Amino acid sequence: MIKTINLTKRFKTDEIETTALNNVSMEVKKGEFIAIMGPSGCGKSTLLNILGMLDNPSDGSYIFNGVDVSNYKEGKRTQYRKGNIQFVFQSFNLIDELNVFENVELPLLYLKKSSAERKQMVAEILERMKIGHRRKHFPQQLSGGQQQRVAIARAVVPQPQLILADEPTGNLDSKNGIEVMNLLSELNKQGTTIVMVTHSQRDAAFAHRIVNLFDGQIVTEEVAKQQHAL
Repeated sequence: MIKTINLTKRFKTDEIETTALNNVSMEVKKGEFIAIMGPSGCGKSTLLNILGMLDNPSDGSYIFNGVDVSNYKEGKRTQYRKGNIQFVFQSFNLIDELNVFENVELPLLYLKKSSAERKQMVAEILERMKIGHRRKHFPQQLSGGQQQRVAIARAVVPQPQLILADEPTGNLDSKNGIEVMNLLSELNKQGTTIVMVTHSQRDAAFAHRIVNLFDGQIVTEEVAKQQHAL
């Protein structure tokens, strides 16, 4: 599904050039759950942004489903991303002015689904995420764990091929964090490919494979010691 070849990303200012990614080559097969780990500033989020087509590499190739998308312009990246790739963030990124139902419905509006389709799809995913009873509540009326469930529901409702998760439990306590990881693991078992950036060894243990980055390079890859349903 995903293949990068010598992926490099440089950021330039007037005085300095920084290499955030340096010849990163990796593959993610359909249905895999990959954890990307490494110290702050090692290039994890930069890699996730390129995999999510929010940015282009400076050099190298990014191939998604057999298509080289490395040099796509922003508009074309946005179109290609729709329905294929969704994000889950540490900070939830819910819209305060919209209730739970409306937040989850949002990607379906961009996909031009009919009102009846949207209503059914949102209702089903809210029940699946055990958050249906909160459909009319606003984000500030929810706990952190509930907000992340809503964020995951929003990511899953358009049935993407790939979910990119950036520190998805970073703002949660241990109990809610484990619940969210069990949820992501369940989605993965149902066929969704997941690439997750994390600092947490506990969270990484839910993945199939751990890719360790250091100074913008892959230094090791290892099979995760899975601890599902903790």
